Amino acid sequence: MKMAGLSHITATATALLPCFYNGTILRRSSLRLRNGGSREPKLRLRCVSPSEFDFSPPPIDHDLLDTISAGGGIVSEDGVVESFDNDDEALDAFDNGIVVVDLSHFGRIRVSGDDRLHFLHNQTTANFECLIEGQGCDTVFVTPTARTIDIAHAWIMKNAIMLMVSPTTCQSIIEMLNKYIFFADKVEIKDITKQTCLFALAGPKCNQIMSKLNLGDLIGQPYGKHQHYTFDGMPITVGVGSLISDEGFTMLMSPAGAVSVWKTLLSEGAVPMGSEAWEKLRVLQG
Repeated sequence: MKMAGLSHITATATALLPCFYNGTILRRSSLRLRNGGSREPKLRLRCVSPSEFDFSPPPIDHDLLDTISAGGGIVSEDGVVESFDNDDEALDAFDNGIVVVDLSHFGRIRVSGDDRLHFLHNQTTANFECLIEGQGCDTVFVTPTARTIDIAHAWIMKNAIMLMVSPTTCQSIIEMLNKYIFFADKVEIKDITKQTCLFALAGPKCNQIMSKLNLGDLIGQPYGKHQHYTFDGMPITVGVGSLISDEGFTMLMSPAGAVSVWKTLLSEGAVPMGSEAWEKLRVLQG
């Protein structure tokens, strides 16, 4: 069963959105980093050229939280989907089925400019200079005394690097990175959290739903591997790994497309999970 309106974009496709370009639950018992080197409708998919996403989006009404609230979700005043009053069901689905989590409250930072790889190579623990477009990794931001600030997930795109960070550290990381950009550095830092939405899929049946959605080409790919698609004409990037698991997937999209994606995932059998249950899983995963 394929999703109507979802297409895997070709290199000749019409340019779409992409504020996140130019203009991820793993069973791990430790903070082991990956790929960081030493340091309701039916939809169709087509693959997209990264250059198609090199434009800033127009203002968009964000009604995802209204949709989630209408579906029984409990949303905090600051826009965090805390629960669906189904924690036991969701935790069971994580072990035996599939869950979908709205992680849009997590921070998303776009790092662009010709020196971006070298810059992040020096500012975090991952060996960014060995990574190429389409790959991803975990990396750690640390203080000058080597204390951990946050573990981030990075996607290497054609014209930028996308960083996904914890909700509480996003602003401080942006300030820290800006502080270390010198006059000659060709680096630009931008917070695109409010311009994008982020979902995570986790559970042993993730591959089944990915196949139904015509995303089977990502099954079995390395952690952090990501590709660009369109869903009802709106851009969406899908990556391997669910931030705390290499067995799930992460979806980054514009707010305009988030409601359709959310409803489609639920219609395909994904159980919604709130951030409180997700945090329990994160702790259990180590």
